[in-house]
Amino acid sequence: MMTENDDEGRSRRGRGRGERGERRGRRGGWQVADLPPADDAADWFRGRLPDGWFSEVDVRADREEITVLGTLAEEHAAGADGAEAEGRISRFRADTKAERIEIALEAQARYERKVSWGVRLGDTEALFTHVAAPVMTRLRQPERQVLDTLVDAGVARSRSDALAWSVRLVGQHAEEWLGQLRDAMSEVDKLRGEGPSL
Repeated sequence: MMTENDDEGRSRRGRGRGERGERRGRRGGWQVADLPPADDAADWFRGRLPDGWFSEVDVRADREEITVLGTLAEEHAAGADGAEAEGRISRFRADTKAERIEIALEAQARYERKVSWGVRLGDTEALFTHVAAPVMTRLRQPERQVLDTLVDAGVARSRSDALAWSVRLVGQHAEEWLGQLRDAMSEVDKLRGEGPSL
């Protein structure tokens, strides 16, 4: 039986060895073998999504997930805020579910990543489905004390929440630098792909 959470792009992909048995992937991360690039995902979704759904589409991709966040077209937006906006978003979610699942399955076959959906209407934003991927890390006592301070102060409910909060904070304050770093890494990947094979 198809459900939105299960079928909107869930995938199992191989990790480990590449074509010739060599280990592939970035230092310090998962060893992802033969994961197709998703650098054209925004263009693909803009071409694939039905006309009239969104006035704007923001597509973000990483190793596990592609998130499609659309701003509802003007016909839905007039005067909507608060509970009314939430109701219109809920109606859009129900009305488009079957078609979103179909699009997500096509994208999953193309990019081998889960597809998550979200909608914006005015100041209201809702994510329908999304991945919360576990990340393992080892922290020394001073770092654990930072997390425990955030928990004790009520900023976070747990060390896990405190770590996620810290990552979001760094992302907000270092977005320009992180963007430059991502661009540099993609250039290195491109050069590596053009190099001689062993």
